[in-house]
Formats: sequence, structure tokens, C-alpha cells
Amino acid sequence: MQLATLFQKLSALEPQSQAYNRLNINNLSIDSRTISHHDVFIALTGSQQHGLYFAEQAINKGAAAILYDPEQDGRHLASTISAIPTIAVPNLSTQLGLIAANFYGWPTDALTLVGITGTNGKTSCTQFLHQLTEHSGVIGTLGWGDRQQLHATQHTTPDALTLQKIFSSFKNNHQHTVFMEVSSHAISQHRTSGLPFEGIVFTNITRDHLDYHLTFSAYCNAKLQLLDTPDLRFVVMNLDDELASKIISRTPATAILWSTSCTGKTLHTATSLVATQLRQTPTGIAFDVHLDQQQHHLSLPLYGLFNVSNCLQVLAVLLAKGMSFSVACQQLKNLQPIQGRMERLGGHDQPHIVIDYAHTPDALEKALSSLRAHCQHRLWLVFGCGGNRDQGKRPLMGECASRFADQIILTDDNPRDEASEQIIADIMTGCEHQKTRVIANRELAIHYAIAHASPKDCILIAGKGHEDYQESAGERFPFSDKECALHALTQTYPALGQIT
Repeated sequence: MQLATLFQKLSALEPQSQAYNRLNINNLSIDSRTISHHDVFIALTGSQQHGLYFAEQAINKGAAAILYDPEQDGRHLASTISAIPTIAVPNLSTQLGLIAANFYGWPTDALTLVGITGTNGKTSCTQFLHQLTEHSGVIGTLGWGDRQQLHATQHTTPDALTLQKIFSSFKNNHQHTVFMEVSSHAISQHRTSGLPFEGIVFTNITRDHLDYHLTFSAYCNAKLQLLDTPDLRFVVMNLDDELASKIISRTPATAILWSTSCTGKTLHTATSLVATQLRQTPTGIAFDVHLDQQQHHLSLPLYGLFNVSNCLQVLAVLLAKGMSFSVACQQLKNLQPIQGRMERLGGHDQPHIVIDYAHTPDALEKALSSLRAHCQHRLWLVFGCGGNRDQGKRPLMGECASRFADQIILTDDNPRDEASEQIIADIMTGCEHQKTRVIANRELAIHYAIAHASPKDCILIAGKGHEDYQESAGERFPFSDKECALHALTQTYPALGQIT
């Protein structure tokens, strides 16, 4: 491909020389470490430093040219480079998706994209929709691909360049629909700029990522930017959420609005799905779903009443995409639990153990309150909070733990660059001390809970869910809550084995 191909449809592009445009290129990369011969290095502005500080490494690895953002001293840094062409692209981060789409041949023209955003429920909704939709792909916290083979991603929503590469893979594999989690970071950093979403789903909006957005209002506004997507065909929103009115007012008139509620709410400007008779059963959840005069009863092998809301939103997407109500309800009965999302272990004369990703006050409250309905005796909670993240939520999560759990074990999550002792101390300011024990080592904490719980107790191990690592002091080392819990079960109940 010639370099000139990258500049098709770009706005405010500075004049390029014909010699540069005729350069043959092999690949694009925003990471100088991955550059190969005849690649283009894309130097973005960063929160710490400009990407051009890594230009020398890219040149040494064989870069043919550098595209750079002239902001943040970019123009000065570029003036010191003479070995290869440097080409200024104003607002490069917002135009990277377009550049990548040009490189990969506009794969989204052959795909239908549905974006799912919110504080909690994104992973469950994307994975559920992927389970129920043929020839579909998924992008999110658990990875990208299909459920038979998920590839790891560095972020919930990858960068704009990686996204186009993934879309190209989906197109080549004849996966026609893509369900993707869209994080507030991704929206703010323009990773999803220009993506042609057919539909947007808002699960719920509660406190999260204030270490990045600083205020709850800024966090909400980031999410709402998705409603500015041109040619949006449908929007699914949760009427029980406090941001509902803002979503309604900002939804374009050309988009069909679908509302969901577990509290009987309907909206005259939307097609409304309402769940009634919500029940938690030994094997999952049960409820009746209503659409106009139609009604259907559903019993699903999922734990947590909050999953009723997730299922309503999944149902709304299926309906918005043309499936009939009766067929869609039958499809929902095929849903299977998601890895690390209210994932059940134990039982059969062992404590009932649930692994969940809950790492916000709202998610923790929902997980604990749901488990309370299943718990015959004491409810245990093993959890911590991540380092280098929103410190303000730590005492809130401690207070939530004290309200719902009978026994609390505070432990490490991903301390990252913070001291474990300080993170735990922050959580303790909201905890009821007499029911709380501190065991910083997560493996020992999980083993302690399982060894001391009775077979009629329930144990929630929260915060890490599907993650197979812990991160501390700049290093990652293997660790899985699920594997640790299963090992603890075999040690405490050796005669019963690993019952899951």
C-alpha cells in the first residue's frame, strides 16, 4: 500500500509531498517496540509524554515514515528527525480510526456494530448477545473473537488502530455482527471516533473511574457522547437508572428508543420491556417479561437479580434487530453464565462460592444482595480494591460490605504501585471492624474463608472475576480466584473433590 492511501477522507491534513505519498508501507503501529521494516510509526500525544520521544527506536527498527500530532511540542520534536519522513496530522487521535480504516479497507462496511456501555453489565450483555447471535464477534473485557477462541486485549475497548485490525479479522471470518463493550476511557480518548454503531446500549451508570474523569458528571458526559453517532438506528436504555432522563433527551429523533425496567416503569416515547415477578431460585433467576400485551415467563441459569436487567437489555437488542418477541424469549433460555460473572463453585455439602468481577460500590451491593437470597446461613465476602484507581470508592465499598456480609475478609486486589496496607486502611474506614479480618495475601484469604465457612454458608470472592493475574509493584504474576478456590475446596473437602 502507498502512504497516500492513509490520507483519504482526512480533515485538515497538512500538505504532503508527492514523494512521501508514494512511499510503500507494510503496517501501522502506535507502539515503537512492534515496528518492522517499512512500517509507519504513529506518534500520538500522551498523558505523560509525546510518542515522538520513541521515534529513534521506531527508526532503528525500520520505520518508513512517522505520522505525528503537532501538539504538545510535537512539531519541535519532529524537526529534529531527518532520517525518515515525518508527517503532521492535526488531531491525530481523533483521526486515527479513519487512517486505520483506510489501511484495512473499511471492514466496518461489511459489519453491523452494537456498542454496550455503562458501569456494570457491559461484559454480561456483550457475551450474552454473542451467545445468541450467529456469525457474530465480541470485543470486551474478556477479549475479542468468538467464545470458542477469545484473544486477550490490553483494554476493555482497544485503541482505534487495533479495533480496525479486529474488524478486518471479523470480516474475513464472515462474522457479520460485532457486540463491543465501550468504556468511558475509550470514548474520551477517541478510540471509537467515527465507528458506525447501529445501536447503543446503556446498562447503568454509577460511580467509577473518577481517578480519570475527576467528576461523576464528566464520567456521565463521556458515556453520553455515544449518542452523537451519525445514523444511529436504535438505543436501549435502563429506565431504572438515574441517568435515564439524560439519555432520553439526548437520543436523536431518528433512532428508535427501547426502554427496560424491573420496577414497572414504561416510557410513552419508547418501546418498553418490563420484568415482573422477579424471583431467585436454587438454580438461578425467574421472571415474567412484558412487551405491550405480550407476556413470557423465563427461568434462566444465572445468579443475581441484576441479571434480569441485563437480560431485558439483551432481549431489547434482539427485538431491535428484527427478531420476534416469542422467538427472542425462547433464545434467552439458552443463555449460559459468563466466566467470572456470578460464576458458581462448590455446593453439595460444600460452601456455596461465587466468583464475581464486582469492583464498584454498586456492583458489590448488587452481588451481595443477590447472594443473600440464596444463602441459608452466613454470607462471607473476600475482596479488596485496586491500587492507582479511584480512592474515594474504597470506604463506600467497605460500608457496603458491612451492610450485607456477615463475615468480611479484606485482601489485596491489584495493588499496582500503591501500598497494600494503605488500600486496606482506606477500605477499613467504611467497614464494621468486629466482623472484618485482614489477610492481605489473596490466596491465604480465599483459603481461610473456605476452611472456616460451613457447608450452608455462601462466599462471594469479588473484584477480579475472570482475571488470571495479580499486579503489584509493576509486575504481573499468575493468579486466578477460581483456581485458588477450587484448590482450597479440595484441601478442605478432599473426599468430595472439585465439585463445580
